Amino acid sequence: MKLESGEIKIHQLEKICDSANQATDIRRQFIENKTDTKLEHIGSYSIDMTDTSKKNIENPIGTIQVPVGVAGPLKITNDEETINTYVPLATTEGALLASVNRGCSVIRRSDNCKISIVNNQMTRAPAIKTKSVFEANKLKKWIEDNFDKIKQLAETTTSHGKLLKIDPIVIVGRYVYPRFVYYTGDSMGMNMVTIATETALSLIEEENDIQVIALSGNLCVDKKPSAINMVEGRGKSIVAEVTVPKEIVEKTLKTTTEAIVEVNYVKNLLGSAISGSYGFNAHFANMVAAIFLACGQDPAHVVEGSIGITSAENKDGDLYFSITLPDLPVATIGGGTRLETPSECLNMMDCKGSGKVNRFASIVAGIVLAGELSLAGALAAGHLARAHKQLGR
Repeated sequence: MKLESGEIKIHQLEKICDSANQATDIRRQFIENKTDTKLEHIGSYSIDMTDTSKKNIENPIGTIQVPVGVAGPLKITNDEETINTYVPLATTEGALLASVNRGCSVIRRSDNCKISIVNNQMTRAPAIKTKSVFEANKLKKWIEDNFDKIKQLAETTTSHGKLLKIDPIVIVGRYVYPRFVYYTGDSMGMNMVTIATETALSLIEEENDIQVIALSGNLCVDKKPSAINMVEGRGKSIVAEVTVPKEIVEKTLKTTTEAIVEVNYVKNLLGSAISGSYGFNAHFANMVAAIFLACGQDPAHVVEGSIGITSAENKDGDLYFSITLPDLPVATIGGGTRLETPSECLNMMDCKGSGKVNRFASIVAGIVLAGELSLAGALAAGHLARAHKQLGR
């Protein structure tokens, strides 16, 4: 009645109810009344809203449900270990799990999938206003000359993060965009680097006649496709490869090495080039989104995670197939990983908690390679439309 009368607001419920779960139920009932909609399934969930309403969402009314399936087992080897695991994927797209599963089968029958993590970094790039182009260049040189002082102050805000560099420092007119690059450990690190950069800016403002216009000036680049992230990397930068014997290409993928190489060249390379795409691949986003949803990653980072390149070569009749993921922001601690269902999915792969982020990132890359390989095979064999007709599209 107080909500209906406007005496209290929906965001105040957690402060006056006995629990966050009760607040969620009352808020949902209010929305049901306001919209004349029964939210039966949104209101059926098993997670505890106590911490969720503090750390993960505001004004909760329940949860959504997305079907979760498994693909695998996926067998991969990274710089640290050999991994053999089933992988949870959440999606509503019929045929995706079947396709990825076929890719996993091809990998198991081949010379394993080898994965290397070549970078681990998170970025934040503020926009700073100076009085003239001379002052802008002066600020650039000051940041370069005082990196050690900036680094020391930034790292006082975190026990895990390390400021690796401030590069590039871009000048546009009298505006300066310094790109702060951090190592963030097992955390995806967006909040970490934001707080650290804000603290570092206090020193830069104190010793220079400047105005910070925005803590993020979009040179980061966060949650958008970009050339700089393609080249410099963000999150985890990963390369994965597999060599598929000729007989496996023909028996399992029902096509030929030559056909897959040409499909990749014509579709993923030429087709992407003429469209101006940053994603020189077939469907990285499908696999990245599915594992992100299952494992509590930030879904908005699928935009970044889907840029990258697929390559295919004829290796004496065998198929050499690789994917490059330059920008994969993932975590095994913090954020959505603490929620109940993502915790179960991460535990299924032994990827929950500290010291597990490289394992998880490698599994994501392996699943992307599996899905990309399977789709390339389906296109080369002319099976794509048939598969979607049979499997629910």
